Amino acid sequence: LQLVESGGGLVQPGGSLRLTCAASGRHFEYYAIGWFRQAPGKEREGIACISSTGGSTRYADAGKGRFTVSRDNAKNTAYLEMIDLKPEDTAVYYCAANELLINVCVLQPEYDYWGQGAQVTVSS
Repeated sequence: LQLVESGGGLVQPGGSLRLTCAASGRHFEYYAIGWFRQAPGKEREGIACISSTGGSTRYADAGKGRFTVSRDNAKNTAYLEMIDLKPEDTAVYYCAANELLINVCVLQPEYDYWGQGAQVTVSS
């Protein structure tokens, strides 16, 4: 499975972005998807995840109320909608996939496939 993120960029504080994770390969619908981010000098952290069917989602405290994860299995695509962005959201954002998680997802980096990352910069 190959993953490609897009939709990153420069946005002002309070602005919004939608990141897209496009997958190529077989059986995207079998994979849980996690969204992670890594800021300069900091460890990679899990922000949101969604189970293979989309029936279960989880959010880190940093994303609750502002980030929404979703997926469209017919399009082999997952999304991370981000609103009310803050300078501390500046990071490289990654999507990742795990086919062993059944009907759940996790915010720990226990994922087998990773995208190359998309830069999100929140600055005025």
